[in-house]
Amino acid sequence: MSNQATNTASPMRAGLLSITYMPWIIAGVLLLILPFIFTNNSSITIMNQMWITVIFALAYNMLLGQGGMLSFGHAVYMGLGGFFCMHVMNYVEDFGVAFPLPLLPLFGGLFGMGFAMLIGSFSTTGAGTRFAMISLGVGELIAACSIIIVAFFGGEEGISGDRTYGLPFFGIEFLKQIEVYYLISFWLMVSAVLMYLFSRTPVGRMANAVRDNPERAAFLGYSARWVRFYSFAASGFFCGIAGGLFAINYEILTEENLNAASSGVILLVTFLGGVGFFFGPIIGAIAFTLLQTVLSLETELWAFYAGSLFLATVMFFPGGLAGLMMMHVPAMRFGKLGTLTMPYVKTLLPGLIAMFGAACLVEMTFHYRHAATGDNEMTLFWTTFDSHSIVPWIIVFAVTAVAIWITRKTAPALKEAWGEANTPPKGGV
Repeated sequence: MSNQATNTASPMRAGLLSITYMPWIIAGVLLLILPFIFTNNSSITIMNQMWITVIFALAYNMLLGQGGMLSFGHAVYMGLGGFFCMHVMNYVEDFGVAFPLPLLPLFGGLFGMGFAMLIGSFSTTGAGTRFAMISLGVGELIAACSIIIVAFFGGEEGISGDRTYGLPFFGIEFLKQIEVYYLISFWLMVSAVLMYLFSRTPVGRMANAVRDNPERAAFLGYSARWVRFYSFAASGFFCGIAGGLFAINYEILTEENLNAASSGVILLVTFLGGVGFFFGPIIGAIAFTLLQTVLSLETELWAFYAGSLFLATVMFFPGGLAGLMMMHVPAMRFGKLGTLTMPYVKTLLPGLIAMFGAACLVEMTFHYRHAATGDNEMTLFWTTFDSHSIVPWIIVFAVTAVAIWITRKTAPALKEAWGEANTPPKGGV
């Protein structure tokens, strides 16, 4: 009887492990093969920036998503870790000390954690508005010091270094972007796994409890302050790792790496992806990096579209892009996800056309007002036309208006199909 139970349990455990490990295996394989798909240096540089932002966003989500601590100055810990790594890099160059470059982000993480422990010793005594205001004050203070303390921050010009002076790692001197890519990818996987495991520890679990009900957590014998402190210190460590990778990738750091604008961007990225899910910041970092790099090559108004996307997320999808994806899980469990295909096509397709039409109107208005005198031609979606002629305006207005009308007309049917898809079958699941 016991042998039979053991034989039955073994496949179940194996299946559970495969489900647990499969996302990480897929992520690792993707990180390995992506440079063979996107081979040019510009694409690899974008992916490097993307993975650094992913680490930073996951670290920030340890505060906001897991601990409920809204920070307006969290770029400080990434920036300080990066500055420290740059000084270590320059020390290796000036004194000829043998130091392997792949270990450099660890020093940035330790420095970021040390500073986070210092600030967290008094900022984590409470949450909410008090914590947010302290984080904002600390961020502004460090940003001001970056201009004043020239010896460490380099003033307005910042500090730069050369990663190639480090000790070769198994013959790799990190002269090429592809070599830096795999270094960043390695630290991305290590950091993501460690942050995921931290969220499963008692401290990580209690961070959720402290976020939702600090009084009940205290009643159970847990100190809300110390739970916040440990989460804050851990977040500072991984922010420092992201800063060290930034120093390796770009070989320069300035005041922009730790000011309030950078802190606001990571808040936007994390919320856009979804603070209620571990993988939410990953999606947000990828989406925002693509907007910041690829879309900025096509239009000067990329920040306007990024802000509009963030505003729409806050108003209509508070769970972020990850929450929007997870909304479809019940329909998938009920086997009714396919019933949403045609309603989506009928509603979302004209909705996308309306969105692109509105973007065209914005671009045409911007070109009409800001183009040089005599520069009347502009190109949108591979079509060149005269922005000062009334014909393109009439066409775009008409297409946008019709698309909006169709979207509004088909929206009730989509809502009805959505309700039906999320209703359990009569016979049970």
